[in-house]
Amino acid sequence: MSGYWDRAFTSQDIEAHTAGFGTQAGPSLVIDPSDRRIPYQPWALELRKNMVDRFISPLASCFPPGVPRQAVAPAAHQIVQTPGYVLHLLEYSHSYRIIPTAAGPHAASAIKLWQGDSRGRWEGNTLVVDVTNSNGLAWIDNAGNFFSDALHVVERFTLIDADTIHYEARMEDPDVYTRPWTMVSALTRNKDPGFELLEQACHEGNRSVEGALSVGLKPYPGVVPPR
Repeated sequence: MSGYWDRAFTSQDIEAHTAGFGTQAGPSLVIDPSDRRIPYQPWALELRKNMVDRFISPLASCFPPGVPRQAVAPAAHQIVQTPGYVLHLLEYSHSYRIIPTAAGPHAASAIKLWQGDSRGRWEGNTLVVDVTNSNGLAWIDNAGNFFSDALHVVERFTLIDADTIHYEARMEDPDVYTRPWTMVSALTRNKDPGFELLEQACHEGNRSVEGALSVGLKPYPGVVPPR
């Protein structure tokens, strides 16, 4: 899997959506359940309806993309395999993940991380990554699809041919969703001679969000499910 990779296509919303200002139309990346929609609990679906009208996208604030967005972000990717680890680099804002592939426990449950805590293993040519310990502050896409800090993701990176990685993420969050659900995407190998990741620098407190703050949008605080 080592090498440079690009998203097969760009999508602002992992659910099916029509074209709009600055947004191209796209199909749903959700393959389960059969209606190809995220199975939100009623309160969560209501919150999702006006998420982008209330909050600033975490990426606009230069925060890490989280999982699964690290794998489906529309930017250049680099994957490096080493003994015992897989390194996943994203051109956006120096984002990275270090995935241990040797047996070992997750971090303590009280430790919450932007990128979660990943533990990988190989099943043939598939890298299976178990991800826990999310801080629940990232979005899945620019449309505001979200999760809580109870999220558990099982990712599968499968090299289906020399130049294509099939990506699958099984999402489980009993605080936000009514059932587990699955999304898929693909990465295609970048073969441009001399290609390398550029430094797409970003920093917290950047001035690009001042416009959003001026019209009343707030930094995304995560969600507290009703009890």
